[in-house]
Amino acid sequence: MKRTTVAIAVGALLIGGGTTAYAATSTGVPDAIKVPEGNKRLATYRGEGVQIYGCTNGAWTLIQPAATLSHRGRTIALHSKGPVWTSTVDGSTVGAAAVPGASVPRPNAVPELLLKANLNSGDGIFGKVTYVQRLDTRGGLAPAGTCAAGAQTAVRYSADYAFWVAK
Repeated sequence: MKRTTVAIAVGALLIGGGTTAYAATSTGVPDAIKVPEGNKRLATYRGEGVQIYGCTNGAWTLIQPAATLSHRGRTIALHSKGPVWTSTVDGSTVGAAAVPGASVPRPNAVPELLLKANLNSGDGIFGKVTYVQRLDTRGGLAPAGTCAAGAQTAVRYSADYAFWVAK
């Protein structure tokens, strides 16, 4: 699993051209993706990479994200299928699932989301994460139109990922 995650992240770096420092999110977070009371923001990191799509029955469907998260030019985590975020600093991991109805569309980009943690491992930064927000998304939409069976494509995207822990 770790080799696969690293390979995906390396691919994201090659396609995405590297990482950038954290960029502040837009003012205000839509109500639909706000984190419930009783949680506090732990950190926010800029994610850069690709959304990988495959062709199923003539339509593009998401296979997985492949991105690196960074802060001030330093890689902090890898983002991969699950979705899962794995710290490159301390090895801790958080997996999460989208909260039903907690999605906000963005023009020409994948939607902003609220995800609830369903897997934590390690004692590091992601070991106690309760929620993850995907904010300020850019790009990453599936290509328009039909496709040939078995085809795959990677679409560049970026987003800010806010990680939350219980108070």
